[in-house]
Amino acid sequence: MCGVAGVLAGPRSEPASAEELRRMIAVLGHRGPDGYGLYRDGRIGLAHARLSIVGLKGGFQPIHNEDRTLWISFNGEVFNHPELRTELRGLGHRFYTATDTEVIVHAFEQWGDDAWTRLNGQFAFALWDTRTRTLRLVRDRLGILPLQFARVGDHIAFASEAKALFAGGRVEPRFDAARLAQVFTHWAVAPHGSVFAGVQHVPAGTVLTIGPDLAIAERRYWQPDLAGDDSLRAITLDEAADRLEAALTDAVRLRLRADVPVGVYISGGLDSSVIAALVRRHNKAAVHSFGVRFRDGAFDETPQQRLVAGFVGTDHHDIEIGPEDIQDALPAVVRHAETPLVRTAPAPMFLLSRLVQETGVRVVLTGEGADEWFAGYDIFKEDRVRRFWARRPDSAARPKLLGRIHAFAAMNGAKESPLWQSFFRRGLAGTDDPFYAHRIRWNNTAWAQRLLNPDIRAAADPADAEAAILARMPKGWESWPPLARAQAVEVETFLTPYLLASQADRVAMGHSIEARYPFLDPEVVALAGDLPGRVKMLGLRDKLVVRRLASRLLPSEIVARPKRPYRAPMTTALFGANAPGYVRDLLAEDALARYGLADTGATQALAAKAHRQNGAMAGEREEMALVGVLTLQLLARDVLDERPQREATARAALRNAPCHVDETLTM
Repeated sequence: MCGVAGVLAGPRSEPASAEELRRMIAVLGHRGPDGYGLYRDGRIGLAHARLSIVGLKGGFQPIHNEDRTLWISFNGEVFNHPELRTELRGLGHRFYTATDTEVIVHAFEQWGDDAWTRLNGQFAFALWDTRTRTLRLVRDRLGILPLQFARVGDHIAFASEAKALFAGGRVEPRFDAARLAQVFTHWAVAPHGSVFAGVQHVPAGTVLTIGPDLAIAERRYWQPDLAGDDSLRAITLDEAADRLEAALTDAVRLRLRADVPVGVYISGGLDSSVIAALVRRHNKAAVHSFGVRFRDGAFDETPQQRLVAGFVGTDHHDIEIGPEDIQDALPAVVRHAETPLVRTAPAPMFLLSRLVQETGVRVVLTGEGADEWFAGYDIFKEDRVRRFWARRPDSAARPKLLGRIHAFAAMNGAKESPLWQSFFRRGLAGTDDPFYAHRIRWNNTAWAQRLLNPDIRAAADPADAEAAILARMPKGWESWPPLARAQAVEVETFLTPYLLASQADRVAMGHSIEARYPFLDPEVVALAGDLPGRVKMLGLRDKLVVRRLASRLLPSEIVARPKRPYRAPMTTALFGANAPGYVRDLLAEDALARYGLADTGATQALAAKAHRQNGAMAGEREEMALVGVLTLQLLARDVLDERPQREATARAALRNAPCHVDETLTM
């Protein structure tokens, strides 16, 4: 992975200076600690911070084509670059580096915007065409890697992270009230905004073409298709597992391509364990695996992790996480995530990436994506039970099926209580709601908005947010089966904007670690869309095809294990007698008034309750509300108070970094 930044000037405006580009790229040093490069001409400035993974020598960016008319600043990996390179050479293209980056330039020369569908990878890049004076901002199919932009006057600034936009000096860090409210409903801004005013993400699976007059044309080159393939309607579970094994084996093979050591995460669950087993099958040499141990047994999966590591034969490393570790990591996590968080789960992953870095490994394979594409989440089971219940809403037996969901919840009879059933009864009859599966979750999280400043609450526009989500849904999705529709919403509102951002790329790159995701391989995703729902979920049995594959690779204890969502201690780690100083400081009246983002009375009342109870709150929505407002305060402190000093420190560090500069200022 790397860091991308740049500024495109309008036809009558001055281009960005080299100093502005250096300011932007300096703050992305964590994404690219191996040096930086600049390209400038009379219209554009491109900057790049390099993390060397493929083509270690001679791979400094921006990279160009043979006649230097195309220039690219690229973040990510194209896993099928050797095959594409061979094909392009056969078509007459000449290469001057061994990088996958240069393959993209020649692929565009050969196939134009159809090139992006040929790339098997995870990527975000800026491609400048000097002949047509057009800039393309392109993001991979699922938005695994970030790319943001903002229009400021007669310029468009773009970068991997918003902090680079701010460091350039053109974009002012101001919060967008309506988008903040979205975080306190959907966990993230959906589908492609940010919490900062005027700052947008390039949508997943999309190319933005910016012309000489700065007009932006948006083209979506890929979207998910979960409609199912009629030719596979009668496929058996074993046949489906055969196909998944072939696709996933090839996905792992491609993602082991690197000129640096590659490791694997093992959580103790099904998905990462399958990936670990396939990695070990490919790699007969030593394989390093990594896992998180929790001091709190309610969250710990150490026995399962060690069982898998011993069974598949990895050299396993783990890190123990206690409350103080979450306390120490959270401010840095928020700085890298650039958004409030309603969960602390990204903090242990941030610390795990540090362990990977200390071990000397630069790349890790992980199991993200399996739950979305193969129906592993409880939200899909809830949807199935509630639709079944809605057909006979007076039934006493049907709602009892909810007791089989959420295995991590308290087992003291609460799941059979009238309160539990009344929670899931809300909106029961509204099965035509396009967000039927997600409505309960969103309404529950939206409770946290009561801790926001009344002006921010007033700016919330749920209808507008939902219209934006609907606009991103694939063509014809209304006719898909309910499970497929719920999966599509989960991908658009959770996988891309939250899981692959705050809990994956941002925390991994915080320690310059590249994470790769075999379950998000285009062929694996296509297979998931083609397979009938019954080989993913049958009744309330989840991820059947993945479990059948796992039965060929893993111990039975792991295969039969119920889905256990990855979670981390929240308010019990942050509130009470051992609360860190910044919690009390940032939730004090003067700090709440300074930033003007939270409701002082509501926040202090709930925080006082959490302190009295040592963080043991009655329900998760109170925990999420407190974590959300605390991390919002941390983010405000970071971008409004601490940012100038961080930028100065980053610029000082850049002076000693290897640098490559190309300039043609005559356009």
